[in-house]
Amino acid sequence: MDLTPKKLEPGQKRQRIVSSAHLVSPKSPELSEIEFGLIIATNAFNRWMIRCMTAAGAKDLTPTDVLVMHHINHRGTEKRLADICFVLNIEDTHVVSYSVKKLIGMKFVASTKRGKEVYLGATKEGAALCERYREVRESCLMPGFSGKEEENQRFGEVAQLLRALSGRYDQAARAASSY
Repeated sequence: MDLTPKKLEPGQKRQRIVSSAHLVSPKSPELSEIEFGLIIATNAFNRWMIRCMTAAGAKDLTPTDVLVMHHINHRGTEKRLADICFVLNIEDTHVVSYSVKKLIGMKFVASTKRGKEVYLGATKEGAALCERYREVRESCLMPGFSGKEEENQRFGEVAQLLRALSGRYDQAARAASSY
């Protein structure tokens, strides 16, 4: 998969691919292109997570359920609800709480109360589900990538950009709340 941007000939104007032309700002028309890329990538990624998890053996999970399951299983350590919300950047704890209850009901997650805190951990079944998801991911997704250093370096750069953008959008969301 070649992720190198296409070079334009001198004087050639690039066609912008955006979802909402009326939002394109002369300050950074490329930002509208990134936003459209985020929209379609988010929808594709969500569809992928659901289908991969179904292939791994768990049906009827939402993208949030899948993310919560993987994070609870992450590094085999117990997590608190607030920590899950923080790491996944989910503001509404009720959304994560609903996913947790669903995963507990499916026997993929167990909860332990210590003092006032509730800790969540993957059950043996939940850890096995995450391992099957990994196997499906390796089989279906990874063959499309070269694994070459240049490709992985570009992925790292894109990841940094996405994290920086998330901070900008979070800051803008706070500003919009008091606008």
